[in-house]
Amino acid sequence: MSFARCVISCLLLGLAAAARADEPSANSLEQDFGRSEVRVFASPFELPRGATLAQARVLERLARLGYHTAQGHSPQSPGEFAQSQGELWIFRRTHWRDGAWQPAARVGVRLGAKGRILGPATAPGEPAREEMPYLEGELLAESLSGDRAPRLPIHLADLPERVWRPLLAIEDSRFFDHPGVDYRAIARAVLANLLRGGVVQGGSTLTQQLVKMRDLTPKRTLGRKVSEAVRAVVLEAEHDKKEILESYLNHVYYGHVGGLAVHGIGAAARAYFSKEARTLSLAEAALLAGIIQSPNRLAPDRHPAEALARRNVVLERLAKLSWASAGEVAAARQSPLGLKLSPPEAGGGQAFLGWLNEIAQREVGGRLEKGRGVVMETTLDPLAQQALEAAAATQLDHLRKAYRRLGRQPLSAAAVILEAGSGRVLAYLGGDPRQSRGGFDRARSAHRQPGSTVKPLVLLEAFERCGERGPVFPSTRVLDRALELRLPDSGQVWKPANNDGRFRGTVTLRQALEASLNVPFVRLARWCGFSATAERLREAGLTLPEPVPPAFSLGAVETTPLELAQAYTVFGRLGRVSEPRPLTRISNSEGWALARFKAKDHRVASAATAWLVRDLMRDAVEEGSGRAAAIPGVVIAGKTGTSSERRDAWFAGTAGGLVGVVWLGLDSGEPLGLTGAEAAAPLWRKALGKAVELEGSQPPEQPDDLVEALIDPETGLRVGSWGFGERRREIFRRDAQPRRDHWFWFDDPEPVVE
Repeated sequence: MSFARCVISCLLLGLAAAARADEPSANSLEQDFGRSEVRVFASPFELPRGATLAQARVLERLARLGYHTAQGHSPQSPGEFAQSQGELWIFRRTHWRDGAWQPAARVGVRLGAKGRILGPATAPGEPAREEMPYLEGELLAESLSGDRAPRLPIHLADLPERVWRPLLAIEDSRFFDHPGVDYRAIARAVLANLLRGGVVQGGSTLTQQLVKMRDLTPKRTLGRKVSEAVRAVVLEAEHDKKEILESYLNHVYYGHVGGLAVHGIGAAARAYFSKEARTLSLAEAALLAGIIQSPNRLAPDRHPAEALARRNVVLERLAKLSWASAGEVAAARQSPLGLKLSPPEAGGGQAFLGWLNEIAQREVGGRLEKGRGVVMETTLDPLAQQALEAAAATQLDHLRKAYRRLGRQPLSAAAVILEAGSGRVLAYLGGDPRQSRGGFDRARSAHRQPGSTVKPLVLLEAFERCGERGPVFPSTRVLDRALELRLPDSGQVWKPANNDGRFRGTVTLRQALEASLNVPFVRLARWCGFSATAERLREAGLTLPEPVPPAFSLGAVETTPLELAQAYTVFGRLGRVSEPRPLTRISNSEGWALARFKAKDHRVASAATAWLVRDLMRDAVEEGSGRAAAIPGVVIAGKTGTSSERRDAWFAGTAGGLVGVVWLGLDSGEPLGLTGAEAAAPLWRKALGKAVELEGSQPPEQPDDLVEALIDPETGLRVGSWGFGERRREIFRRDAQPRRDHWFWFDDPEPVVE
């Protein structure tokens, strides 16, 4: 070793030691995010007690995470699982959660008949476990821009040498000999650049390139090159050569295919040759190795001649190094490019990713502008997201076929599924799932009239306080007769009408919601006070103008699916509204929290009041306009919505402990021509039915301060179980009930809302 080389090595190793002291790395490159990398994780999945393995799709979740069945009755290494008659054991991998790497651990659950999850399992000799096991969150994305194809990670041990040798031949033939910095390559590059009078050759090692990809911005300065060299030496000192090579193969950029950036040899093999990386031929591997130098200029699908010439340079280099025989190289040179493109898909949740990007720009925008990475932990359930997107695509296709006029229209959908208790966003759709990448997010930004979905929120005020009049009841009678209202702002006369054009005389509020009658709800809002009713809707989360038009009581105001979903959590949370929460944490690569997102909620009404409205909404699904949303075996409480001229179709409601809102309409704003029951309810049923299965979510329990009583439908008064005439069973708040009818004198009936 020369004196100069010795000095440089000692200097770099000293700097590397200092860097290690300040920033200790993890044990594995897979457990060490680069400082400039972005990682977006789905929510960890807690195995739901009471659900079956099939309902929660546990085995499918394990497969998506890359787990495989162990040999024998017990998993012996991370990434394995084993199921026996009465237990499921999983050797969970090291994974990122709550801003830190969690160690690998063996966890299990006890199983009952048909694979029902009974509770946590305990290994012999271990203390009993109380908490339910969970599966780590899937990696959703490595970019916030939505233009990066999902990686297909490979293991070096699975690749034949012919797949990775061409890369070393052309990029770093002395990879296994240098300590992270190749002095020969640097000297050779300096000499070549001096002779040519410009930069024509680089001296970076493969390790330095990996450092640049993971930790540094593209900025080219002397200080940056020194930092790159120091970090390369650190990486080499802490990690095995094969591990570094594997990480490089999984990260390196191979150009754009189908508008998406392709990173990693696994994704590149799929995109360019429609095959797995381990099956690449020598010629194909040489082609991929060659385009790394300039992925866009050498893109084989757009510049085949340049790519072919570069491939042959790689093959010549293999021959010169004696890493391939003359016959192998000759045969490879005679091979055509042989492209068989499979353009990658961006993956689900693109509108959700756009939402995350907005949050990141707001919370850590300065960091992102400097090219620094973040780790984002979301609330999304990837299987619920997949089910929602599949259901939306199916329903949109069905409507286009069933109504041919829609086949030529920009028909779209938006949907949100929340966990009512916490506001966790489990699934999110911003448009047609096949066309929404980088497009308009209708779930947050499309303001449309929600129609009758506001009626349960009008009932919330009526049952809670009803302005200054005092609360009314589900059995309260309301006139369903022609009504005229003079609008104060314009002086015009408004004549609300029911959808079928008929009037029914007098109906109870339960009947009015079940049949989705319009006139009784306008009368109810006027009875309680338009201002008081509007304020209750604002407290729930809707944005209403001031002064509010009377037609708001029928949904003639604008809102978004996300805003309406927030308001409807009042029925899943029983009186409290949960703010939608797509994220739990944003961290840097070392785990320092940059932003935390805790559950936020506030009370809008009493639990008993919310339960009363929920009970009426159950009737609307079981007996009324929302029957198309019914899910066998699941408690559903919901309401259809159809805006004026049938421009928009909605369904909003609760299923178990989840809240979901679905909208369908035309982007042009022209009438859809379909009701919420026809267009939105079937999609809601499919998406929420699958989400409830996956989450094992249970509905809230009935509050204690509710009572049942019999009422006389003619008077609205409470009656006993004896006597003459019709009686109906109704539910009331304990502190807000109709008067009791005394048979031995004449009582005035309960007032009718006029």
